[in-house]
Amino acid sequence: MPDEPDEGVPDEAAADQEAPDEGVPGQPADIDAPVRRVPGRLVAPEPGWTTTADVVVVGSGIAGLTAALRLREEVGTVLVVTKDVLAAGSTQWAQGGIAAALGPGDTPAEHELDTLVAGAGACDRDAVHALVTEGPDAVRELIALGTNFDHDPNGELSLTREGGHHRDRIAHAGGDATGAEIQRALIAAIEQAPEIEVIQHALAVDLLLADDGGVAGLTLHVMGEGQRDGVGAVHCRAVVLASGGLGQVFSQTTNPAVSTGDGMAVALRAGAVLRDLEFVQFHPTVMYLGPDSIGQQPLISEAVRGEGAFLVDALPEEGGNRFMLGVHELADLAPRDVVAKAITRRMNETGRPHMWLDARHLGADLWERRFPTILATTRSHGVDPVTELIPVAPACHYASGGVRTDLWGRSSVPGLYATGEVACSGVHGANRLASNSLLEGLVFSRRIAQVLPGELRPLTPPADDARTPGLVPGGARRELQDVMTSRVGVLRSAAGLADAAGMLDKLAGQSAEVIDQDSWETTNLVTIAVALADAAALREETRGSHWREDFPDRDDAGFAGHFDVVMADGASTLQLVPAPPTDRDEP
Repeated sequence: MPDEPDEGVPDEAAADQEAPDEGVPGQPADIDAPVRRVPGRLVAPEPGWTTTADVVVVGSGIAGLTAALRLREEVGTVLVVTKDVLAAGSTQWAQGGIAAALGPGDTPAEHELDTLVAGAGACDRDAVHALVTEGPDAVRELIALGTNFDHDPNGELSLTREGGHHRDRIAHAGGDATGAEIQRALIAAIEQAPEIEVIQHALAVDLLLADDGGVAGLTLHVMGEGQRDGVGAVHCRAVVLASGGLGQVFSQTTNPAVSTGDGMAVALRAGAVLRDLEFVQFHPTVMYLGPDSIGQQPLISEAVRGEGAFLVDALPEEGGNRFMLGVHELADLAPRDVVAKAITRRMNETGRPHMWLDARHLGADLWERRFPTILATTRSHGVDPVTELIPVAPACHYASGGVRTDLWGRSSVPGLYATGEVACSGVHGANRLASNSLLEGLVFSRRIAQVLPGELRPLTPPADDARTPGLVPGGARRELQDVMTSRVGVLRSAAGLADAAGMLDKLAGQSAEVIDQDSWETTNLVTIAVALADAAALREETRGSHWREDFPDRDDAGFAGHFDVVMADGASTLQLVPAPPTDRDEP
């Protein structure tokens, strides 16, 4: 049973559904935000089948399955839909672990400080406080559910350290297979909950909206056989988006193939506010497979550096230097944005396409015990980290922005909630602290389950959909990824971003001749890419994971706050919502 809501939960069931800021404040006069046009909804066949549920959860990672399990006893029917099989999302790929103040001497206050510092002034203090204070109990609940975390010889939970953390507070499982173990435990629990219906191989196409602009359901495309094959409609009282990130918008990413920004695009087309899209975290140590490698790339977990590995700018016989020394007090364990920028800067200085990670001194025993998955992966690509240096370069890893929510997961659309990477809860700011992502999905899904049952809308028929349909051809995806990687990647500038905007406008104006999943996903990627690039162009400063070569300094006077994007029938606009920096002492 979910915990009873505390005093922070609104007393009325009809609580205000708006996220913080009470709407979108007026835009400052000195911000010239462009207006872009993308499809107002996806071209799709009329639904050939219908079904009904009280709550639909879109996504089957830690955020989605936690929400479903917590909601099942509080609402009538819960339907989980996932684009692939239950285990295909980003959660299973999480290597390092889940962060929480569980170790001796550690406190939520210390975890909170590390999170605020990593977020470069763009976090929401209240959201971070909720994350770190509720995190330990949430992890203990995962353990009670059957998740087998690693333990030390004394039987205590084994904790390690990652970039930006000043304490050992990362719980892990199977050495470097934490996400896979969490996913296994959650799926096992779902399989023991017959009241939760699951539809696999189902792409969320668009939300169905009622006359008041709130949720009335959503359309799905199911790749199956029988009564629920093809496009159908689910009429429901609430939708919880837990659909993950947007990694496939870039050429190289650690995200799986399913991470095409679907949930963010669905929400944006429905009128929800998206926030902080420009803050895309590039993981600094992704195995470099060559200039022509695209799609999901092998992640070399930050935990490897947590065990003592370090970065060098050349092979030993070439006199490689540890270039992170002197860059930050934590050196190779600095926050991810610091390390990614340092690697990219050194790559530019040397003309090399990658740097190297030296972990030879960890020894074969530690590699085999602590990082068996990474060891097998690197060896499969011809590199043995026990005896050789690993070539690494930054690649897209995590979207810190997403659907703007309040502290209880509510979006600005009544009846629409969001949790996990698809959401912008405020905990990550401009740069996610390592291993806070699994924790965010866990904590905020629990929070949604506390308030959603008391806020269920009546089952309402969908209104006529006047949004202009459109569809970008799937064949445009590679060009989109090339544009985003070369001009909206780790290094950004006004000239590159202007080029990107022009190219994205052209891509958005193309019309697909074939209606298929590739075209739906590519349209979603273009939709999010346009908003992301525009936000990056407007933020004329360097902050966290957003690095402007032409504006190398952080500018709190001009850009402390958040860029919010909203869309009406395909026309998107951005506005700056000022907010005081949250990594400074409060006044």
